[in-house]
Amino acid sequence: MQILMTGGTGLIGRSLCAALLNAGHDLTVLSRNPESVQAKCGIEAKAIQSLNEWTPDRVFDAVINLAGEPIIDAPWTEQRKKRLWDSRVSLTEELINRIENSNYKPKVLLSCSATGFYGNCGNTPINESATPASDFGAKLCVAWENAALKAVDWGIRVCVLRTGLVLHPSGGLLGKMLLPFKLGLGARLGNGKQWMSWIHIEDYVAIVLDLLECPDAVGSYNMTAPQPTTNQEFTTLLAKVLHRPALFSVPAWLMTLILGKRAYLLLGGQRALPTKVEKLGYHFIYSDLEEALKASIG
Repeated sequence: MQILMTGGTGLIGRSLCAALLNAGHDLTVLSRNPESVQAKCGIEAKAIQSLNEWTPDRVFDAVINLAGEPIIDAPWTEQRKKRLWDSRVSLTEELINRIENSNYKPKVLLSCSATGFYGNCGNTPINESATPASDFGAKLCVAWENAALKAVDWGIRVCVLRTGLVLHPSGGLLGKMLLPFKLGLGARLGNGKQWMSWIHIEDYVAIVLDLLECPDAVGSYNMTAPQPTTNQEFTTLLAKVLHRPALFSVPAWLMTLILGKRAYLLLGGQRALPTKVEKLGYHFIYSDLEEALKASIG
């Protein structure tokens, strides 16, 4: 396939680019820094700096949309909220405009979202049929998904990737946790009862490859392992794998003081189940968290 990818230089994108190139696909990556694409995504990857380079006569068989500024890395000022919105919703809307104007429309669009779509669900297990929450993160996900689903009007198969915590040692939440845990400063967050829906990067990439090829795959998919865990259990297992203690906890009030409204992203959670992924017949490489952490850390 000839594939266009946004977010290809990010945490998930780099691993997915390697898999797509290894599978023999022709890959073009949208990046603000096109000169970095080959180093990060693979020497065979092509690069474009703007969607203006997607002219009507250019052919892409598939589009994979992973772009989005990290939601928790900076305070939610109005300016920051706009950047989060533009990097997700506005970019996706621009992709749809390019698809609309294309003479050769792609057959499939895989577009990223997040399990934050569901908000804080407490202990309730949820699948893809659950309704969205109303907090800022959820509203962002809803608008992001709705923008992508407009491609259905052009006869394009659309899959929405509701992404959980992706286990990868070089970035994401796990990457941020490794240093303090290695120093013996690992701590649960709040009371530790909030659920964490995780997935190993190998499973994430493999599922995307399946969704890319499966003609019957449509709609939203929880990109999570079948055994979500609590923050307390995650903390305990990460400390065990690193052979370090984890004796501390970070009080909820302190997290709220430091992070403001962003704190709920870490103090709440979702017990999200990959119901539709499993119905496709996918068998997870890592369904056990301890084994997934060992594989991630090496």
